[in-house]
Amino acid sequence: MKNFILMILLLFTQLGLAGDPVLGKAKAEQVCVTCHGLDGVGIDDTYPKLAGQYADYMEHALKDYRSGARKNAIMAGFAATLTDEDIANVAAYYSTLKENRLTDLTIK
Repeated sequence: MKNFILMILLLFTQLGLAGDPVLGKAKAEQVCVTCHGLDGVGIDDTYPKLAGQYADYMEHALKDYRSGARKNAIMAGFAATLTDEDIANVAAYYSTLKENRLTDLTIK
């Protein structure tokens, strides 16, 4: 019984850490759409495609931009405006756009 309760608690803890794609879309419309587009494909080839990327990767990258561990003046400015919750939500949103997943790693 103890193991069952522990598993349930762990499950709910993990679910609580996941971002909300609906809130992420709303935040992306405010912050990300100008460069990456709402579809996550980017307005041109100089911007990374976000559609279908793994949420944990995007969260890590955004937090690194925000902290300065990852260098890009433009992204640092945008990431500085995001809370941890915003980052999780935006990452969850773009990760749901599977139909645009980048499959050829030789192109953007």
